Amino acid sequence: MKQTASALPDSAAIAPSDYVIIGGTGDLALRKIFPAFFYRYLDGQVTDAFRFVAAARKTGTLDEFIAKLRPFCEDAIASCQDGEAQFAQFMKLVSLTTLDVGTGKGGEDLKAFIDERISDARPVIFYMAISPALFGASCQLLQKVGLVTPSARLVVEKPLGHDAASAKAINDELRAVFDEDSIYRIDHYLGKETVQNLMALRFANTIFESQWNNTSIDHIQITVAESVGLEGRASYYNHYGALRDMIQNHLMQLVCLVAMEPPAQFQANQVRDEKLRVLRALRPVNPEQLSDNLIIGQYGEGHVNGTKAASYETELGEPSKIDTFAALKLYIENWRWAGVPFYIRTGKRMALRASEIVVTFKKRSHDIFANGATSSGDLPNQLVIRLQPQEGLRLQLISKQPGPGGMRLFPSELNLSFDDTFKTRLPDAYERLLMDVARGNQTLFMRHDEVMAAWDFMDPIIAAAAEKAPEIYPAGSFGPAAQEQLFDGTNAGWQAPVIDKE
Repeated sequence: MKQTASALPDSAAIAPSDYVIIGGTGDLALRKIFPAFFYRYLDGQVTDAFRFVAAARKTGTLDEFIAKLRPFCEDAIASCQDGEAQFAQFMKLVSLTTLDVGTGKGGEDLKAFIDERISDARPVIFYMAISPALFGASCQLLQKVGLVTPSARLVVEKPLGHDAASAKAINDELRAVFDEDSIYRIDHYLGKETVQNLMALRFANTIFESQWNNTSIDHIQITVAESVGLEGRASYYNHYGALRDMIQNHLMQLVCLVAMEPPAQFQANQVRDEKLRVLRALRPVNPEQLSDNLIIGQYGEGHVNGTKAASYETELGEPSKIDTFAALKLYIENWRWAGVPFYIRTGKRMALRASEIVVTFKKRSHDIFANGATSSGDLPNQLVIRLQPQEGLRLQLISKQPGPGGMRLFPSELNLSFDDTFKTRLPDAYERLLMDVARGNQTLFMRHDEVMAAWDFMDPIIAAAAEKAPEIYPAGSFGPAAQEQLFDGTNAGWQAPVIDKE
């Protein structure tokens, strides 16, 4: 059943808002944005006082739009007894309007439509679900027709450029029309429940924060593995690759959240200030030592989940040197993290879809059980933060194996499964982020200087990587074998994610 607003905590309440989705009939809007709004409607956070406008160059009829959207809302409809009625009521809040940001056609019509209920107190949120190449023209059109008001907010999707120069150009276009405080640069990874819980884990628990440093931690691994291939994104992906598409934004943001210092308060700019300090403390990677710090790969033929998978070049239809896998070793040169390596990797057509952060603690300084039957007791403690799927936390400890036979040690786990613990559906990242925009909370969105600092670090690495030939790895594996070289011959190595059986 649909929850009422009173069933939600007071902090979840949001003032009625207008959302204008530019590119509102496209793939992103249909797959992610409107289903997120509908889930929030079912939960009572979006009310009948909200309004949604799908603005696009070609819109069709509302019935045609509903027919396209409905398959992506089926799970939400099935989640409550009156889902059909709720979907029909929700669609009454949605309007279509024709808008061509290239020619400006439809701008005045959009202005007239919005003006019917516009006020200084009611946020008008413009979501750019279009190519970044059109961001500048869209902002200029909104300004020209008088829609850039004090209550207006702008949401933009990655990629924000393909290098520092292009990122600066795009951000300059945005900031020429909107104030920085009105721009929300979305990274859906930051909206995941487990990513946010990482901050609670660190800063609300003395047991972890007191150990969160180079005295106790040996190294940190971050893996974002995808089992899919190109999936219709060939024209985009072959110009970006894994380094630009994932490392520069998603994984860098995860590094920042793991490594940042505690802000004085949980407030947007203070959190973003601390993330920026991490980016500026990254040790530059010397191009001459690139092979010791970076491994790139490209998937070849193989099998994923028992199904034969073609190579990247076969899917693309032409030869390519683009990286579909990248693994990078980083060092953060500050007091807390000096000497602790951060290993980050991402890839397509890997063995499974999984994203996790593994914090490996140093082994005990003296082993009183060294002369006993220790079994697996020499394994280090680890904290595994699973971002997807099966969100949760696992703490690996060493325990005594029950029964006779002396002090026999073995690894055991404290397992916090979000599904098992909270017994409720976890909101999708887009749901949280879209509501945060309406709330005016920028904590989980990237600031201009964050974006530029990440590009400044990554640009030399990307340029040097372009001179390397990617190592071919079989689809269905966890990437090239050479990635183990990043560990410099230590006993450590990449920890493959393990998905619990349902």
